[in-house]
This record gives sequence, structure tokens and C-alpha cells, in this order.
Amino acid sequence: MAAAAAAAPYDRIAELKAFDESKAGVKGLADAGITELPRFFHAPPHLLHDYPTAAAGDPNFAFPVIDLEGGAWEQDPDKRKRIVAEISDASVNWGFFQVVNHGFPASLVAEMKAGAHRFFELDVDEKKQYYSHDMRKKVVHHSNLNIYTAPTINWRDTIMFQMAPDPPEPEELPACCRDVVTEYSREILKFGELLFQLLSEALGLKPDHLKEMGCAEGVNLLYNYYPACPQPELTLGTTQHADVGFISLLVQDHIGGLQVLHRDHWVDVPPGSEGIVVNIANLLQVMSNDKFTSVKHRALVKSVGPRASVIAFFGVGYASGSRIYGPIEELVSEENPPRYRKTTVEDFLTQSYKQGLNGMSFLDNLKLVVD
Repeated sequence: MAAAAAAAPYDRIAELKAFDESKAGVKGLADAGITELPRFFHAPPHLLHDYPTAAAGDPNFAFPVIDLEGGAWEQDPDKRKRIVAEISDASVNWGFFQVVNHGFPASLVAEMKAGAHRFFELDVDEKKQYYSHDMRKKVVHHSNLNIYTAPTINWRDTIMFQMAPDPPEPEELPACCRDVVTEYSREILKFGELLFQLLSEALGLKPDHLKEMGCAEGVNLLYNYYPACPQPELTLGTTQHADVGFISLLVQDHIGGLQVLHRDHWVDVPPGSEGIVVNIANLLQVMSNDKFTSVKHRALVKSVGPRASVIAFFGVGYASGSRIYGPIEELVSEENPPRYRKTTVEDFLTQSYKQGLNGMSFLDNLKLVVD
């Protein structure tokens, strides 16, 4: 009888369903004190060890850090030119960079991170009301959005707030983080406009060009929460992917875990400090006609924690589905023909989400010029 039970087939879907329907997420498993990861968290070796990790301190893999000097560049043409050149270089060669001395309120960043801990440390019954897989809702809490279709699921819980251009009513936001999420969204929209000025200039365009194309209109805020993992060598916090919209702005805590793919190596993004990480996303790669690059990145988990990160995704949602994007006309010429066909927002989002929130394959489908 024992041998027969041991040989019983593994019912992955049943276990995933039980986990999903509990609505307790990864935090619930951590609170239960598990010492071994459920099998559905086990990532295949090719996802865990697809590329080597660059050695810390290797100058060939020094993550770009750009000093905005507290805004002094805004009144100094030479400093502005230097910063634009640094942003251009990082956007072309890395698709990522970190800005420091950026002037964004440090106290607001700290309180925003604290808000993540307050939400995920609520009782399960309080969090359940926000649990959903419907990305058209304005507040969505989940543990792995594509839980039934992904080859492996991640050791991570998430809540997302669609804050612009049409924010939720205040009472729709969890009381434990309502005020800070509202304030942070207001300030990050302003900061995003500033970054889009610099990115426009890095493309050789006038400062307001990307803003006028709607890049600074929509923002979704997202909390990711990674409890301490009993077997971090077996899973990931976030599987490798490329973001879908224009840019993403991320702050992580002192624990770290974000890695960026560069020259076929995983490079650790420096944790802690007050730096804001800027990520060029897929749609901006299309608009830049491949001058800027959207690269894969992932998040590791660790045996210590919990770790929290805050991400602001600048993009356009399904409400702007008929809007069309393609290579910016001013960047196209006979010598530099368009490399992508135009696409509607709805098609871009739908196809990207179908492909596991990766979207890189859909970029290939849009390609007119194949390298």
C-alpha cells in the first residue's frame, strides 16, 4: 500500500489550484514554516543556470550609475549634455541604469517600502478581497499571474495598483498603504516626466517628444514581496522577462536580488541606497527603432527576508487600445529604415501577456528588419 502511494502520479494542477484558491500566497507558506519547497516552485535547470553570473567588482560588468546631482544639471548646459550622453550610452548598451542624487523624496521611498510590508503582513482574510487574476481591475493582488500556464511559478507575492490616468477610488485601495500609494504615484509621475525629457534628448529629439506621445500618462504601481525561502537554490523570485511598456522605475531594499542580462552574463543590480533603477521596456525599444534596448532581467530569492521592491510601470493600458505605436518618424530615414511594423496598444499588450509576460517573441513578430 505504501509503495503504491509513493508511486502515485504528481498532480501539478491540483496542487496549483489548492495553492491559488487558498489566496494566502507565498507568505502563507512561509508563515506555515515549510522547510521544503512544493514541487511546483522548482525551476528547471535551464532557467536557473542559463548564463553565468558576473563576478562582483568585474569592471567589464559595472552596472551604470548616473548622478543627477540633485537637479543641478537643469541649469547647467554642460552637465545636462553629460547626463544625456550617459543615459544614451546606458540605454543603448544595457537597457538599464540607476540614477542617484535624483531629488526624489527619500522619506517617501522608505514609507512606500514600509507600505509593502504592511500589506503583505495583513491577515489572509483582509488580503483576500484584493486577490484576482483579472488585470483589468485597478487593484489586483496575486501570487503568480500566469500560475496555470507558466512552466514554473515564482516565490513571490504581488499587488498592483493602476494609478494613472484613471486611478481607483480611495476606498478601493488597502487602508494600510492608501495614503503613501496615492502620494507616491503623484510624485513618480512627475519624476517620470523628467526622465522622459532626458530620454527624448538621448534619442536626439526635443525634450517633450516622448511626453507628447503619451509616455508619461499611464502608471501602474506594483509591490513585490519575497519571503525568506527555505530552498532558494531551487527557484526564482521572478523568472527572466522583459517589461512590456515604455520604462519601469524600481527601488529595492538592502537585500537585493535583481539581476540584468548583459553580454551573456547575469549582473547583480546594487541593492540598497536610495538609487532608482530605470529599465527601458519593449515598447520604447520599438519606438526608438532599436536604438534603445529592452533586456531580460530576473529576481533571485534568498534564505533571508522578507524582501520588498516597488516598481512603477510607465505604459498605456487597454483603455488606450486603439492608439498606434511604431518607430518614431524622426528616427527613421533611408539609411535607418523602420525596423518594426506599427501596432495597436491592445494587440501589443494582448500578445505580450499571452507569451508569459515576456514579450520578446512578440517583438520578433513585429520586426521588419531581421539582423
